[in-house]
Amino acid sequence: MTTERTRVAIVGAGPAGLLLSHLLAQAGIDSIVLDSRSREEIEHTIRAGILEQGTVEILSSTGASDRVLTEGNRHDGIELRFAGAGHRIDFAELVGRGVWLYPQHEVLRDLIAVRLAAGADIRFGVTADRVEDAAGDRPRVVATDAAGEPLEIEAEIVVGADGSRSVVRAAVTGSQTGGYFREYPFAWFGILCEAPPSADELIYSNSPDGFALISQRSATVQRMYFQCDPEVDPESYSEEQLWEELQKRVPGTTLNEGPIFQRDVLRFRSFVAHELRRGRVALVGDAAHTVPPTGAKGMNLAVADVVVLERALRALLLEGDERLLDDYAETALHRIWKAQHFSWWMTSMLHVAPDASDFDRLRQLGELRSVVESEAGRRYLAEAYTGWPLEGLA
Repeated sequence: MTTERTRVAIVGAGPAGLLLSHLLAQAGIDSIVLDSRSREEIEHTIRAGILEQGTVEILSSTGASDRVLTEGNRHDGIELRFAGAGHRIDFAELVGRGVWLYPQHEVLRDLIAVRLAAGADIRFGVTADRVEDAAGDRPRVVATDAAGEPLEIEAEIVVGADGSRSVVRAAVTGSQTGGYFREYPFAWFGILCEAPPSADELIYSNSPDGFALISQRSATVQRMYFQCDPEVDPESYSEEQLWEELQKRVPGTTLNEGPIFQRDVLRFRSFVAHELRRGRVALVGDAAHTVPPTGAKGMNLAVADVVVLERALRALLLEGDERLLDDYAETALHRIWKAQHFSWWMTSMLHVAPDASDFDRLRQLGELRSVVESEAGRRYLAEAYTGWPLEGLA
């Protein structure tokens, strides 16, 4: 078996792993990034992306992405639509902040390009099999390279940024599934279509027929979702039926229709790992937690983890100070559980549960009115949606 050494071994070339590698490099700390996928797979897996203002500031100020400001679209509000009427939540007026519509795969393209241009060691097509000696001073990632040959990477720190099916998680929690978990009784049916935008900002619509989200992608391509059964077959709807479902869930808004060229079903799960760190192994991003997409917290929460962990690793590897690493889990979990609550709250407030009674439905409408008719309610939603201050920044 070939053994290589580095200061930080990062498993996963998603937003968390690549951004961590980028920030560490700026501090003069070497890393190796492994991912079982090819570069093409990573860059062409289309995913939505709402970026908090703090995320955009980190990406732009560190040189991780210039395009986020030039090609991303800033939104200063969203619309909550219910009972046939729309209610705008004005982020700029309420909290002086905004969000950017910039898909996750575009962030990944930017990060990969920046890292490779800087000579980063990113190993595509390398599968991490397990992590050994997590409690020791030199944990090891045991992997299989693109040619099928065994590979071992020894590091001072191993970081699991390898997504919701994390291999590294087992070295931290004792199992791949060790954590706090909730599965929801509905999913999102998502489409990409060729059409002009149906609205200037995102519409979150609660209707008797279920939830819908009307989003944008560009001047010619749009992303939309509606609530569905988690087991539904994406091919079971005709295009006409899909437009009928979407339209009836946003009463009062006429959608711009066009050819649908992608469709998928996105399940809803909430998860937080029992532990985020064991010895010299730590988890970030979806390896540590997942949230339902309603609150737009997924990638933003991964970036927040990285900001905290990178500062801790700088202190450890450059100064020999372990205190911030010892505090990593507690510091990161402070934001993680706030984001879990916000994501659950937005989800439960906007979706119609399969077993909802008339009381449940009327109470839900009362909750929505309580939010939009109260400045304090609108302010809380705006504050949480645009993102709390990033913890761990110097």
